[in-house]
Amino acid sequence: MVKITKEAALLYHSQGKPGKIEIVPTKPYRTQTDLSLAYSPGVAEPCLEIQDNPDNAYKYTNKGNLVAVISNGTAVLGLGDIGAVGGKPVMEGKSLLFKIYAGVDAFDIEVDEKDPEKFIAAVKAIAPTFGGINLEDIKAPECFEIERRLKEELDIPVMHDDQHGTAIISAAGLINALEVAGKKIEDAKIVVNGAGAAAISCTRLYCAFGARRENVVMLDSRGVITADRPGLTEQKREFATSRTDVHTLEEAMRGADVFVGLSKGNILSQEMVRSMSANPIIFALANPVPEISYEDAMAARPDVLMSTGRTDYPNQINNVIGFPYIFRGALDTAASAINEEMKMAAVRAIADLARRPVPDIVNRAYHVRNFTFGPDYFIPKPVDPRLITEVSMAVAKAAIESGVARKNITDWKAYRQQLRELMGQESKFTQNLYDTARLSPKRVVFAEGTHPTMLEAAVRAKEEGICFPILLGNDEQIRQMADDMKLNIEGVEILNLRNDSQYERRRRYAEIFARKMERKGYTQQEAVDKMYERNYFGMMMVETGEADAFITGLYTKYSNTIKVANEVIGIRPGFQHFGTMHLISSKKGVFFVADTLINRRPSADALFDIARLSADTVRFFNRTPAIAMLSYSNFGTDTDGSAAKVQEVIKRMHHQYPDLAIDGEMQVNFALDRDLRDEKFPFNRLKGVDVNTLVFPNLTAANSSYKMIKSMMEDGEVVGPIQMGLNKPIHFTDFESSVRDIVNITAVAVLDAIVQEKKGGK
Repeated sequence: MVKITKEAALLYHSQGKPGKIEIVPTKPYRTQTDLSLAYSPGVAEPCLEIQDNPDNAYKYTNKGNLVAVISNGTAVLGLGDIGAVGGKPVMEGKSLLFKIYAGVDAFDIEVDEKDPEKFIAAVKAIAPTFGGINLEDIKAPECFEIERRLKEELDIPVMHDDQHGTAIISAAGLINALEVAGKKIEDAKIVVNGAGAAAISCTRLYCAFGARRENVVMLDSRGVITADRPGLTEQKREFATSRTDVHTLEEAMRGADVFVGLSKGNILSQEMVRSMSANPIIFALANPVPEISYEDAMAARPDVLMSTGRTDYPNQINNVIGFPYIFRGALDTAASAINEEMKMAAVRAIADLARRPVPDIVNRAYHVRNFTFGPDYFIPKPVDPRLITEVSMAVAKAAIESGVARKNITDWKAYRQQLRELMGQESKFTQNLYDTARLSPKRVVFAEGTHPTMLEAAVRAKEEGICFPILLGNDEQIRQMADDMKLNIEGVEILNLRNDSQYERRRRYAEIFARKMERKGYTQQEAVDKMYERNYFGMMMVETGEADAFITGLYTKYSNTIKVANEVIGIRPGFQHFGTMHLISSKKGVFFVADTLINRRPSADALFDIARLSADTVRFFNRTPAIAMLSYSNFGTDTDGSAAKVQEVIKRMHHQYPDLAIDGEMQVNFALDRDLRDEKFPFNRLKGVDVNTLVFPNLTAANSSYKMIKSMMEDGEVVGPIQMGLNKPIHFTDFESSVRDIVNITAVAVLDAIVQEKKGGK
């Protein structure tokens, strides 16, 4: 874990614009008309609509996606009562988390008021602005009354996250930890050290899921809370024990199944851990120093199931797993409250998610091969992209079913897609690829079946219903890897091309290949030898029609793959070259970039082919091509180097394809700015058209550009490389491709095969 210094933290918050959040306009504002619509006189119309029906605020303003993060600064993190303005960096940070994890806009509101009645009045007064209120860092016991009153008196969701966020995440963790330990929640003996807001809320939620109050022992700074202790608050009395044989933490821990610490660091000893029952569960949630360190707990009891609030140990109890998505589901149904049904739905969704196979993006973020449900992974990681869909949808359904939703959701598939698009996980474009591929899934050969990324991608593609995978590689190794990775490979064909069982197929492929290459220097024996190589063998499966498409590239150098594709599959009639394209799906639209992989220093003839292939490929994706051929100069301002080659290609394209929207050479800023291009060069053949296709003059420029765009994009998706110009669907990946990248390419390959089939190309 990186050590955070005081200097680094202060610099982070002060550099550039001070603070962590800003307001960004969501409507046009550049013209006088825009401003007249945004403010006076146009703004009067929505005001009157809202006056007639206050619910119209959800239609005409940002109320339906706006949360207030409100605090009085009386219990900020581990800092205590540091005042309202002292807690502002925390509230800003919470607002940032709302935005980046769930697309929820949030304002931080610091109220300089400790009197509960006055604080409640202040919050009620500003509540019409918001679709929900997240109470934060308010000390107990005042926080209980503040939340209760606001929930009763307001018609929007109100949640004190310090109470319920920790409760929801820890309850999900407890349910799963008990399953791993082989114990039932109704039988578990639970020790809760701490009696503040989080501890009370956690224990209530555990009981809602079946824990018995008589099995709970709660402690505060004075020891075990017993029923005969005078002066107990209402909340502490709720969990006071009638037992008379326990007074200290040491006594309470004997034979306990679960320890939940919401107190302070280093109060749980190794001896106490040793006194617990078999497979003990310890949630040491004091931060940054837990009640017992992970190392000490594991040394005391190797069978311990451990959670902390820290990122550098397994099973982190992190509220960010819950609150963004709980509010997301509440806002999307315009709910009037966040009730117990919604919180319990969130618990179940989070617990269930940890039992499923983990996405590749999560494994890569934590530099592990594969998280698997068990002692070291029973709570989802905060970076898990599925949280936005699974938790938000569960909460939204519970809001509707429990009767607190103003807005009903009927198309849950569309809502799931909306959530994925909101967070840039998936665009409508890629979803359309999947939907089309599902209509006619094809047999797709995956060259590197023993590569964990390609193995998982093949399984995911099958689960998506877009293909019938065929994995090339050692069958025993693949099955063992699938077992280790908890992947279901039922229905996935595994083909060991080196087995004796494939002798006849290798011989047949070799004969076909040898005849094809007999005038190009190949002997029969060389052809036989080539069929032991996965690229030759796999491409021959496609060439002979025994498979529909082929995916390769994770292990193989491009130069070799290109050579094999040329020899086995060949280039489409009418072309001398083939290439690749990357598709960039962004907020500004879909763009196509070529050639990103194949032609290093293309000649004018090669650029001519790339331009024509690009036009065909854009049409393949049901777009009308508008192509800018790029260089460092504009329309003849230089007559040397790549500029000259592009000028030659443009002349040929204009002559042979007069109806195609294509022009150049031009710089990329003119290509992407229609108004600038048309003003400076009104003669251009792209006049009035937004460019969607960029053809670069060489591989260095194209490859660097798409990778730079990909690394800088916060929203959107890059799909590719998409093969252009081969006779059959042979598609490439590269060594840095993720599982999702390969699944996307698989969908493209299936579409390619569908088109080939319709053309009679099989």
